[in-house]
Amino acid sequence: MQITMDIPEYFGLDKTKPEIVSTLKLYAALALFQAGKLSAGAATELAGIDRYTFMAECKKHDIPTINYTPEDLEAELADFRLTC
Repeated sequence: MQITMDIPEYFGLDKTKPEIVSTLKLYAALALFQAGKLSAGAATELAGIDRYTFMAECKKHDIPTINYTPEDLEAELADFRLTC
């Protein structure tokens, strides 16, 4: 899918067109991942970066990469205790 956006020149500041496209893809991927709409793998694909770089960007923008509810964590710990 191709999406076309008109962005006034003054928003580009000193960035090249490829840099702006890359930044927009990254921010879209981060937002969709944070909203639970994309997995980490799909988000890295959308952003066009590797998983380690994506995780670093999540950390930089205070986006948690693991979202356990207290109940999920307790269930995992209970399963772990049973196997030990």
